[in-house]
This record gives sequence, structure tokens and C-alpha cells, in this order.
Amino acid sequence: MPNTILPSATSHPITEDDIANYLVNTPDFFERHAQLLATVQLSSPHNPRAVSLQERQANLLREKIKMLELRIMDMIRNVNDNMVLSDKLLQWARTLFLHTDRASLPALMADELASQFAVPQVGIKVWGVSPAYAQADFAQGVSQDAKSFISSLTEPFCGVNSGLEAITWLPDPQAAVSIAILPLREGVTGSVAPAFGVLVLASPDAQRFNSTMGTDFLARVSELASAALAPLR
Repeated sequence: MPNTILPSATSHPITEDDIANYLVNTPDFFERHAQLLATVQLSSPHNPRAVSLQERQANLLREKIKMLELRIMDMIRNVNDNMVLSDKLLQWARTLFLHTDRASLPALMADELASQFAVPQVGIKVWGVSPAYAQADFAQGVSQDAKSFISSLTEPFCGVNSGLEAITWLPDPQAAVSIAILPLREGVTGSVAPAFGVLVLASPDAQRFNSTMGTDFLARVSELASAALAPLR
């Protein structure tokens, strides 16, 4: 005998939850009453007319498919962007390691970084260098407080220009609105070894180096720069 919902005199009135539970627990209900599906009318989210249950479900599926397509396109764009960045990083690293004049390497590193990655301003300082490079511009003008601050960074620092000493090492400090400070040290990202140098990136765009951005790519730049500059010490 087909399942039925028959309230008794002592039972509470049937609620929507009762009906929903009944349908969930009676999956063959619509097999026995298939004609009901064709008569159910629902409001459409896209226009004031009523649509059938099947049409409403089809619209929902189309919307979900569209959202998935957009997510896939975003993923493809991210993959392509990452590939472009990886190629530029490899080209930058290749240029550094083929350069044989150590004294001019820091300047070349900054220039290539600005060129390859469209960074408006790049500053670089290295301390604790061997006597042959002690009088170079890149080896001077860093206070002990600044060295301590940079050594305290276990990952690149990104944020708005708050008047840190690091901006004075840029070609045009007044134009630096957002900055990234990349400590240079032996070892991989997260190492607690004292920093022996720093890369400072700056932009007039407040969002270019914001405090919420990921720093994985900047960390790779820091590691490569540290390896390339190590022979100066």
C-alpha cells in the first residue's frame, strides 16, 4: 500500500518540515506521482514569471556551470601568470650568475630586477663585505638599527611607506608609497641567520606591495639574490 501522511486527532498539525522529511524518506513518492513534478510552479530569479520545477533546476545548474567556468578561467590565468613570472625569474637569475664583475653585481641586480619585473624603484645594500668592496656605495650608509631590523625579518616585509630608513636607499624616496623589504641572508626562507644585506622595492601604487599580499615569490627573489651576492663577503 502506498505510504500516506494521515494526521491523527492527537498529533500536531503537519508542518513543512514534516512534509520535507516524508519526501526525503520516501524516495519513490514522485515515481508514483510523477505528474506532480510537471505541475509544480516556482518563481524565477531572472523574471517575474513562474517556471516549472525542471526549468528552475536547469537554471540553477546553468548558473553553477557558469561559476565553475569562471573559476577555471581564473585558475588558467593564474597558471599563465605564474609561468611568466617563473620565466622572468630564471632569466634574472641567469643574468646574475653569468656576470663576472662582482663590484658591479649589486647595481646590475637592481637594474635587472626593475626591468624584468617592472618595479619602479629598487635599492640594495650589502654589509660585512670584504675590504675590496668596503668603499662601494652599496656597502655604506646603513645604521646598526636598520641592520638589526632587517635581521629580525624572517620573510619579506610589505606595506606602506612609514618612514623607514630603507627608503633613503632608493633613487627617489618621496615617490615610494608602498615598499617591500627583502632581507638577504645565508640559507633558505625562514632562516634565522643574521642578514648581510637587503633589497628594497618601491612603487607609487599603494597596493603594489600591500601588507596582505603573499610573499612566496619575493622570498625566492631574496634567496637567489643572497646566493649571488654571497661572494662579496
